[in-house]
Amino acid sequence: MSDRLLVLVRHGQSEWNLKNLFTGWRDVDLTEAGVAEARAAGRKLKGEGLAFDVAYTSALKRAQRTLDLMLEEMGQSGIPIVRNQALNERDYGDLVGMNKDDARKKWGEQQVLIWRRSYDVPPPGGESLKDTVARALPYYVQEIQPRVLRGERVLISAHGNSLRALIMVLERLTPEQILKRELGTGVPIIYRLNPDSTVASQLDLAA
Repeated sequence: MSDRLLVLVRHGQSEWNLKNLFTGWRDVDLTEAGVAEARAAGRKLKGEGLAFDVAYTSALKRAQRTLDLMLEEMGQSGIPIVRNQALNERDYGDLVGMNKDDARKKWGEQQVLIWRRSYDVPPPGGESLKDTVARALPYYVQEIQPRVLRGERVLISAHGNSLRALIMVLERLTPEQILKRELGTGVPIIYRLNPDSTVASQLDLAA
């Protein structure tokens, strides 16, 4: 009986999460708290007795470092790691680097809320969640899902919105439902899949 194991983890707190800035594709590092979250996630996965065959992450160092720290805690640093920008965070365009409170003052609270929490309205020069789904989901379906269905145990360290794209399909959520799905930093979500790629079981390892 194969595991068909897929674990998703949002990266630990980043320097710009802490400063309340729109980050997007800007390559910022983890805070000390983010490092601690990543290590704690690795310990939780080890505590569940999980081992992985391959790991995927984005082209951004906050997700890559979270992955490295988790694997280090699990004693599994030697497994193959695939990095691809298809798993990058949503690109916030002109909002990148801006404090969220300053953005509200400039464009109004309602407009910023629409950019952050609508499914298909992108910020100026950036991506909507729908755009993020359009690049992350095909990558998952073509590259990652077949490996899980073959029985490989897969760990993904990525970002709030790129992971929402995968969760939307895994949990069969509507665009309205996925917008309400909050993902904690450094919280592993453990899925075991059926042979037809539907979810057999799900476990969130929240603190």
